[in-house]
Amino acid sequence: MRMLNFGSLNIDYVYRVDTFLKPGETKAAKSRAVFAGGKGLNQSLAMAKAGLPVYHAGKVGAEGDYLVDTLQKGGVNTSLIGRSDEPSGHTIIQVDDQGRNCILLFGGANQDIDETYIDEVLASFGQGDYLVLQNEISLVPLIIEKAKAQGLFIILNPSPYTKEILTYPLEFIDMFLLNEIEAEGFTGQTDPRKALDALCTRFPHAHMVLTLGEKGALWGRGTEVLFQKAYPVKAVDTTAAGDTFSGYFIAGLVEGLAVSQSLDLAARAASLCVSRPGAADSIPWRRELG
Repeated sequence: MRMLNFGSLNIDYVYRVDTFLKPGETKAAKSRAVFAGGKGLNQSLAMAKAGLPVYHAGKVGAEGDYLVDTLQKGGVNTSLIGRSDEPSGHTIIQVDDQGRNCILLFGGANQDIDETYIDEVLASFGQGDYLVLQNEISLVPLIIEKAKAQGLFIILNPSPYTKEILTYPLEFIDMFLLNEIEAEGFTGQTDPRKALDALCTRFPHAHMVLTLGEKGALWGRGTEVLFQKAYPVKAVDTTAAGDTFSGYFIAGLVEGLAVSQSLDLAARAASLCVSRPGAADSIPWRRELG
């Protein structure tokens, strides 16, 4: 079994503010920090720090050594990462006094994924291997089709949500990891339980993991449903919380833990993550969970 995460790599520019900026408003930031991030990078680190052997595929620009080094220090295999003439992806993130965030994303090298590179990456993987995808890189539908043809178990985090996702070959997805906004986009339902039920009806074979922030998380498959409480902590920065939850949940299932145990493991890891600033730097190691 090998774990491949074909995902984004971003440099995060994080600004602390008392409240988020409004249209036409200018205000001074309390502080600025630079972190390695991107949903792909974060989830690779979370899976690796949870104990899984992880390969990361994606592209960086000339300034991307920092991102590659961050993955390597977290135990991720970076041999498949490609180089692009485009600048590395980056984000501008506001974090307010309640620990909430809003994110402006520039795709850069993440949008320079082509079919030749996809074929090069997938050539080393096949039946029994796992593929994790988000929606921050180009040609995600093509990656899904090629990976399914090679027998990979495909996990999709449809973030950021766009209407184009509805045209992807979603019938090939074995596990969805999504939040309330993404679930509403798929189903039109604002109630999380109704959204989960609708998703499980549409994709009865797939695991559905619906994260609800401080309200916990729901898991469903077919007619089965489980609820996982969130562990209350003082939130400092929620930027990588969902990615941490996703990475640790995947790790638990791949290790053979029961779904309930995997959910609890993920919730404990996410609670520790939000108590720290930054994205990649806030993701805990498995040994820190006790």
